[in-house]
Amino acid sequence: MFAIIRTDGKQYRVAQGDTIRLARMSAEPGDTFETDQVLAIGGEESELKFGTPVIAGAKVQGTVLQHGKDKKVIVFKRKRRKTYRRKYGHRQTHTMVKIEKISAKEVSAKKAAPKK
Repeated sequence: MFAIIRTDGKQYRVAQGDTIRLARMSAEPGDTFETDQVLAIGGEESELKFGTPVIAGAKVQGTVLQHGKDKKVIVFKRKRRKTYRRKYGHRQTHTMVKIEKISAKEVSAKKAAPKK
């Protein structure tokens, strides 16, 4: 079973046991991560179910593993003929989360109203 979740303006495809890298959260390592922003759920035997925009009653739970930093990105600005040079470095912080459980209530598909 897998789910598509939304967090921090991005979408991630997760399955039970996956380890994903999210934007830095205020949670400490060992704390639980839980989101109800589940956009879609699917699996081996079941068909893919989409929410409008989220699936009511669906949750994804996990555990915060660690915090870290990405590789350094160098930002270099200059203006020609003016001896203007600036060099900055940036390291984006992230949080590693292990997905423990994907749960969803039974979702019944609504039938569309007949067109007149």
